[in-house]
Amino acid sequence: MPDSHDTETTQRKRRDALAALKAARGKYIFGSKVRLRRKKLTDVRNDYTWQSDPELARLDAAPVLKLSFAVYLLDYIEAIHRRERNRFPLAIETLKGEHIGNCTCYAIDDRKSEAQVGIMIGDRDYWDKGYGADTINTLVDHIFSSTLLNRVYLKTLDWNLRAQKCFRNCGFVRYSAANRNGYNFLFMELSRERWQKKHKKT
Repeated sequence: MPDSHDTETTQRKRRDALAALKAARGKYIFGSKVRLRRKKLTDVRNDYTWQSDPELARLDAAPVLKLSFAVYLLDYIEAIHRRERNRFPLAIETLKGEHIGNCTCYAIDDRKSEAQVGIMIGDRDYWDKGYGADTINTLVDHIFSSTLLNRVYLKTLDWNLRAQKCFRNCGFVRYSAANRNGYNFLFMELSRERWQKKHKKT
């Protein structure tokens, strides 16, 4: 029979979503095609290349990176060691260990019981091959399995039909639209209840 103190401690950690997500520190979070891990300094070269890519920036509604690599590296080192209060960034690797992109759980709000997710597959060799969907499914499964959050949401550009199809296949449904900084976004969400129903079917 489990100790009542251990049960209370586990529940308290699960209520602190960021702490619960970080409990996997030093370990991989495995999907069928990818494994997710904490970001590390050796990711810097790929991240610099991807953030400097105009097409990837356009897909992310982000400005193209203009910093020199030396300046970017200094900022990157600081970011790697910075304690984030409501953000859990991860690298996406193939099962063989090749870094192909990044994903993040952020805007974590325990009071509202929700968090936002984002994904970027930077290596074009892995586009349209199921790696994005597996990343989203793996991240969402980890969030709902590790925390007490009841809702995960994301935004995507209204013209990015490929991304929208991917997210729908992962169980997300559209709930809103908005214009932000000149970009038209669709907002999609996945509730814990819908996630549980999806898992019962599989």
